[in-house]
Amino acid sequence: MSTEPETTESAEPGKPEDAVRSGTPTDAPGAGRPDAHGADAGGADAEAAPGTDGSPDTTGTTDADTSETSDTSETSETSEPADTTEPAPAEGSPQLSEAEAELLAQKLERERIEQRKAEKKGPIASGTKLSGQAADLLAAVRAVESGEKPVAAVFAEPRPAPRRPAPEPVRRPQPASAAPAPSDAPAPHTVDGARRVLTEGSAPEALAPQVAAALGEGAEDLLREDPWQLLRVTGVRPEQADGFARALLGAECRPDDERRARAVTVWLLEQAALAGHTALELSALATALARQGVPDADAAVQATLAEGEALVFQDALDEPGARPGTAPSAPSPAPAASPAPSATAGDGAGETDAEGEQDEAEEERPVRVLVGLERYALAEESLADGLARIVNSLSKEPSPEWEAAAAAAAGSTAELIRAAAGHGLVLHTGGEASRAEPAALLTVARGLGLRAVAACHTPDGRRRFAALLGAEDPVVTVPGLLAGTEGPGRDAEGALDLDVLVVLDAPQLDVEGAAMIVESLPDGARLVLSGDPAVLWSAGPGRVFADLLAARTCPQVASRTPDPGPLGELVSGVGIGELNQVDAPGKEIVIVPVRDAGEAVHRTVQLVADSVPRALGVPPEDTVVITPGHGGAAGTRVLNAALKERLNPGPGRFGGFDPGDRVAYSPAPGRTVPGQVVGADAEGLHLSCADGAVVVPKERVEQAVRHGWALTAHQAVGSRWPAAVVVLPGDAAQALSRPWVYTAFGRGERHLSVVHGVEQALPRAVAEVTAKPRTTRLPALLRSQVPAAQ
Repeated sequence: MSTEPETTESAEPGKPEDAVRSGTPTDAPGAGRPDAHGADAGGADAEAAPGTDGSPDTTGTTDADTSETSDTSETSETSEPADTTEPAPAEGSPQLSEAEAELLAQKLERERIEQRKAEKKGPIASGTKLSGQAADLLAAVRAVESGEKPVAAVFAEPRPAPRRPAPEPVRRPQPASAAPAPSDAPAPHTVDGARRVLTEGSAPEALAPQVAAALGEGAEDLLREDPWQLLRVTGVRPEQADGFARALLGAECRPDDERRARAVTVWLLEQAALAGHTALELSALATALARQGVPDADAAVQATLAEGEALVFQDALDEPGARPGTAPSAPSPAPAASPAPSATAGDGAGETDAEGEQDEAEEERPVRVLVGLERYALAEESLADGLARIVNSLSKEPSPEWEAAAAAAAGSTAELIRAAAGHGLVLHTGGEASRAEPAALLTVARGLGLRAVAACHTPDGRRRFAALLGAEDPVVTVPGLLAGTEGPGRDAEGALDLDVLVVLDAPQLDVEGAAMIVESLPDGARLVLSGDPAVLWSAGPGRVFADLLAARTCPQVASRTPDPGPLGELVSGVGIGELNQVDAPGKEIVIVPVRDAGEAVHRTVQLVADSVPRALGVPPEDTVVITPGHGGAAGTRVLNAALKERLNPGPGRFGGFDPGDRVAYSPAPGRTVPGQVVGADAEGLHLSCADGAVVVPKERVEQAVRHGWALTAHQAVGSRWPAAVVVLPGDAAQALSRPWVYTAFGRGERHLSVVHGVEQALPRAVAEVTAKPRTTRLPALLRSQVPAAQ
């Protein structure tokens, strides 16, 4: 059984045959399979097996570090404990099925949430005892009415004293271990049990640790009871799980087995998440199930919902007759009084409730029916709730101090300061040069005594933004901020101890990471999301920044600061779909045509080792090589092997690595940290990274570390190097898109070399191939809670 993973790209929602599709040059001749290592940043750069048609049944198994998502809080607004016992059905009344009961429970939960929100917004009932600010306000009114105090003395707000910025906690530098906590490691007897059942099912024994980690205690019994649970293990495909089930169950193994239907349904939703979707339309999911040999897609979805392994939702689309800009009705779960809508009923068009209509039925309201995994559904709802709280919790009163700061600035910098002064949530778009504008905003906020912090996607982004500020204190990385290893820490209530948070590289936020950030902000805080909307989207599911831009629920400031020089001109043109010829008198841009992949590898090594250092004075360690995928004749594996042989030859005695090797280390799914091998011992592989020393346990080296002279564009996003060499071999034509080219070409600060072997495929990709849509619920959720910004 081969378990070599392949990663997937998103596909256009509403096209079932493309619901989960590879986005790399693997359909081209000579494209290889992706590496089994887990160091890929997002999974979108890896390849699908040759011959695939891009449909869900041929979607490759996932990269080890993209199939999992980092632990995040999966919280949503819930009502306080209440008696949820349902009344017993009257005699002769129809009994609810498990699926119907589950849907009914979801509906009741949402009704309680809406009721709680309405109670918060409603007036205080007469006779209710007041407390807190309400009681203080009543006392002030009575003092004025009695003549005790003048109006000005009571209601004039005192000028708040400036607060000192919270100091960065002092932490002793120490090597960071990549080893999981001992309690997270599966027990030896659990691994032994998994190994026994795998052997009986003719599956590789090497999967035993992964099986034990995925299924936990009792993995052996669970697999014997339901062999298709093997699909929970990264890299296992349905046909492989079928073979395992046949070996264990014999004649009892049938294609229509409900256990298989449920496991395949969950597996397809997980594949969709890896492709960036937070949910799938019911029709797309049904088509994908049919392609996987599930005879009854409706029954499979119903069984999955009944087991609580997925949730179903109805999101209202634009209502007939609605005025432009009006918000449709709030999204809701599918009706609980009936089974989940049939997959054969189209794309989820439903009828509105006709209750209260006596003479004629209410006009039909179009909806789309979505099915998604609970973790992403909860994260998306929690994100929408948190954003609504941020938008509504900041006082809209104008501030003279903010206005004076805006008047002292100019252009889009002044617009950004004014927007942040009066709004809790602000979006800022622009290229690399535009980062000076949020830097100016941060300086203004700290000058006003506010606790202001900036968070970047990568350590390199943190370094570059700190250089704009001239100080490192207020700049952290997003992972470090959420983990508590960087930044101001948290207050007594668990919220981040800050007043203003500026998040750079915002397009790299997935729904879970964004939800964690928003949930961590205190009431009254300001959140500014800044980034370049033209780069590749997040490695994880969702497209938070793009959804917020489309929803238009808050001020948006578009920077008018262009990126300078020939490189800035070239990349700006790519962003609008034009591949222009640019004058580069200082050899800022060099095009190197090649005939085949072998020549592409040879010329790449020559550029990195000889030409760029000699002509520009940029050493090899300051040059990055970017290629569309890990496999193929000119993918990262081949390029890294050639570059190692030239730049740091050695036997690879530490798991294929030698001291001095450049590496790409993946501490968590979707993250890539460049580093260098220092050595190895019994503890593991020792690396020197931007965040300090890291020790990777030897059992994780294969999954978390790969050579890093050559990267994919997803691994490189968020970082920049003095020079970049972008390799475009002939078999990469199908992988190219405008966001990919924009991201790859924008990684070089001073120089860009393009090893060009795709001929007209490059300008065609820039002009015609835009980002593939992702199916998300965030826009509909936001429309129901936050009015559109004027």
